[in-house]
Amino acid sequence: MRADPALSIVLAEDGVLLREGLAGLLTRFGHRVAATVGDADGLVEAVRVHAPDIVLTDVRMPPGFTDEGLRAAVALRSANPRLPVLVLSQYVEQTYASELLDSGDGTGVGYLLKDRVGDVEEFVDALLSVAAGGTVVDSEVVRQLLRRRRDPLERLSPREREVLALMAEGRSNAAIARTLVVSEAAVGKHIGNILTKLDLPPAEDDHRRVLAVVTYLRG
Repeated sequence: MRADPALSIVLAEDGVLLREGLAGLLTRFGHRVAATVGDADGLVEAVRVHAPDIVLTDVRMPPGFTDEGLRAAVALRSANPRLPVLVLSQYVEQTYASELLDSGDGTGVGYLLKDRVGDVEEFVDALLSVAAGGTVVDSEVVRQLLRRRRDPLERLSPREREVLALMAEGRSNAAIARTLVVSEAAVGKHIGNILTKLDLPPAEDDHRRVLAVVTYLRG
């Protein structure tokens, strides 16, 4: 096994087996796992206590299992832009991924997808690269972020665009249903699809409707 510089790592992963497996793997490669945590609050506290060389984190963590890990990473980079962060996840969380990758002049940051990591040594090399100030991003992450930045409205079907246009006029679900001659249930389904396709973060429904309308007006 190669004699790479030993890193101090804080590892955040809610899955116990994967967390312990990653910790064991990193230890075998000569690195020191300063702390393993299973939630975003634990991640922030562990970084404060251990001041690691790099953070390795998942995106979705307790309590909401949405984007807690990634939001914590963004907050940590905001407080210390020189803190290297490597995200390892099953998901491309587009709302905060761009913010993370843009932080700290885009250096010392990475985003890899778990099911696309095919080689252990390549993964460890990616960790070393990020710790040294490099940027490592899976090509699928780049593809999804570029598609989102082009025009989020391109994802909507013609009917969903109609519904969104009526939402922008301030109409209720019932009024939209009467205008389009469909059921309110159908309108609700269309709105749910719109919010999902626009990658709007979980929030109160009224707030998400406003964000959807803002996206429409910008488009």
